[in-house]
Amino acid sequence: MGQPVIHHARVAWDAARAFVRAAGGPDHEAFSGRVLSRLGADMYGELANTRQRLLSCSAESSDSDRFTTDVEAGKWRVRLEDLLRGRPDLITALRELTEVAPR
Repeated sequence: MGQPVIHHARVAWDAARAFVRAAGGPDHEAFSGRVLSRLGADMYGELANTRQRLLSCSAESSDSDRFTTDVEAGKWRVRLEDLLRGRPDLITALRELTEVAPR
């Protein structure tokens, strides 16, 4: 049997949702440390920015929480698709990070 086909867009979308959940959750520090070690300082910084935007939105109004979460997930999807386009070898790291993110 041949190699399974990996749908990069799906991996990016699943990871994006996981990253946003982790950014807004209590286990953010542990997850962000994994992001730093697996994907580097740029992605680590972007995760910190996402956390800041989520926390700011939460402090301002609970009505826009869902909107902000959706926007952040969309940004991460694009960011991660771009990452995979340039570095397809990181697919395993993204899948592993998605698995360890809080649900």
